[in-house]
Amino acid sequence: MSTHPYKSLPPERFWRKSVAAVPPFALDPLLPGSFEIRRTDRVATAGSCFAQHVSRALQRGGFDFLCTEPNDEGLSARYGNVYTTRQFLQLVERALGLFTPTIEAWDREDGRFVDPLRPGATPDGFATPDEVESERAIHLGHVREMIRTLDVLVFTLGLTEGWRNLEDGSALPLPPGAAGGSFDPARHAFVNATVGDMRADMVRAIGLIREVNPAARIVLTVSPVAIIATYEPRHVLVSNTFSKAALRVVADELSRELPDVFYFPSYEIVTAPSNAARYLSEDMRTINEAGVAHVMRTFMRHAEGGAAPSRTSALDIQREGARVSHVICDEERLDA
Repeated sequence: MSTHPYKSLPPERFWRKSVAAVPPFALDPLLPGSFEIRRTDRVATAGSCFAQHVSRALQRGGFDFLCTEPNDEGLSARYGNVYTTRQFLQLVERALGLFTPTIEAWDREDGRFVDPLRPGATPDGFATPDEVESERAIHLGHVREMIRTLDVLVFTLGLTEGWRNLEDGSALPLPPGAAGGSFDPARHAFVNATVGDMRADMVRAIGLIREVNPAARIVLTVSPVAIIATYEPRHVLVSNTFSKAALRVVADELSRELPDVFYFPSYEIVTAPSNAARYLSEDMRTINEAGVAHVMRTFMRHAEGGAAPSRTSALDIQREGARVSHVICDEERLDA
């Protein structure tokens, strides 16, 4: 009998056996032992709005969730949504005193001021620009403490598109005018990062974290939530496809090349052919409660060492739905 290299491969290497033949709710594209988070590990989270689901799952699961600065999003510090790799890199650099932006506070229509580097994280705003600066310094101290004390960082890659302040290179989570300030094409520029750009950002950010905390482990995931709008002169569906593909490549390259950097397939679980129609909300963009529950129970299963998956009851789904409704996404301001 003839043979070939695929003959002896395990079932998970074949689409028919591991995707088509698996009940949609049971799809788990991660191999046992891919990563493990011990209950004694201090686990921090950051990234796009999907990172909030990870934070809440870890806390409900009894893990040692690291929060150095209380915040409405339930993240590890009050940085709000960190959508792009350049935002993440600059957050690390600022916390470690390696980058000091000169961008000024944004004024709002209500007379309050916000930090342009995290406008959604401070919804009440501040009375003066000086208050923005002093609160930013306190915030960065909390981020520095997070970097120093974490054992595991779970980072959700969200967007390739972003905006930059041309005067100092600051990466902005929102363009001026969306949450304060005013847009000036002479001072603000649109950026759509390449795979090379993002890979370099993440390599440097992870390297800086490990200079302070050599044992830090990183779990990367790609948000399955579609972009809400594109500034590229093309259809938003095409831009979304590029964005997710590029982010997925970055995560793959980093997990292959850097020690103790792992990938968790949130994106694949939600967008698999068997699940895409089931897990998208009516807007065909955000993820419904059943999709979030599937991703989170799979994440928790592997975080706990690959134990057998537990059954999810209708009540669990209902409770997850209530939690999903409280996720805060700054990006939604672009389609307000």
